Amino acid sequence: MLKSIIMRVLILVVLLLSAFGCGQKSDAYHEQLIGFGTLIDVKLWGVDEKTGREAVRAIDEDFKYMHFAWHAWNPGPLSRINELLPSGERFSAPPSIIPLINKAKEFATKSQGRFNPAIGRLIKLWGFASDDPPQGPPPTPDQINALLEKHPSMDDVVIDGIEMYGTNDAVRLDFGGFAKGYGVDVVIEHLRELGIDNAVVNAGGDLRAIGRHGNRPWRIGIRNPRGPGILASVDVEGDESVFTSGDYERYFEYEGIRYYHILDPRTGYPARGATSVTVFHDNAAEADAAATAIFVAGPEEWYEVAKSMGVKSVMLVDTRGTVYMTPDLKERIYFDVKPLPKIVYSEPL
Repeated sequence: MLKSIIMRVLILVVLLLSAFGCGQKSDAYHEQLIGFGTLIDVKLWGVDEKTGREAVRAIDEDFKYMHFAWHAWNPGPLSRINELLPSGERFSAPPSIIPLINKAKEFATKSQGRFNPAIGRLIKLWGFASDDPPQGPPPTPDQINALLEKHPSMDDVVIDGIEMYGTNDAVRLDFGGFAKGYGVDVVIEHLRELGIDNAVVNAGGDLRAIGRHGNRPWRIGIRNPRGPGILASVDVEGDESVFTSGDYERYFEYEGIRYYHILDPRTGYPARGATSVTVFHDNAAEADAAATAIFVAGPEEWYEVAKSMGVKSVMLVDTRGTVYMTPDLKERIYFDVKPLPKIVYSEPL
């Protein structure tokens, strides 16, 4: 699904490049990287080329290390944990993974069961624990139920000082639901340590923006989940993360049915009801996890889960094209499609 990811990035690149303006290029630095298996677009404002190049080299090393350490199936610290957890024996907890495990536990609790990074075996069963897209057929109900009956959860992963162990052999960790957001938070803080206060780090269409691009906010595009181009655009400034989960990102079709990678931990099947969820928040890891959890919750339960996750600004598009949105976004979202979609505003979160 790399083509889909690149399309999302290019939409944002076009919007952000147009926002730089032709007469201010000396103040802007733009470069692209590969990290977390996706295209990462970095834009810095108010820096010269040398400073920009050095800053991007520094965060490129950050992304390379995080991709190695947090990868669920390639050799590295997380894959080693997944090999050892089923044994139930104690082993040394890698320092690079402990913060993510703690965050995963927090997000799993807040999501009321809609977000569960312990279902890596289920993700693998569906064929999504691979660099190559699955082709189908989907797993059988018996295969899915065999895993669900063991109820893998983050509570089955125990950290005791510098050691950890598992209490359920069905647990396999996969941080794909929030690792990209966590990584974006890491590199934004690194940029700030380097004295850069105006930047956008866009990882595969999900991003965190700080500061401004000169005298304007950053303008961000949100992809149309069921058509070309963008559904809407929004201005962001100060410090804000914009993360979207959609059914168009990683999927396969089998006998006319689309099966995508956002699985409902309660049913074992792809979540139904939504086509995309966009979350606006000041923390990228939380926005990333919340977008996944709210997608799983769907149109009927999204508000309750958003409130539980602690996010305030959400836009959900259902399978009929109806947009559900928090009222604080009413004056910020500019829809770029005609005719305008039906919009249902919630109570403030």
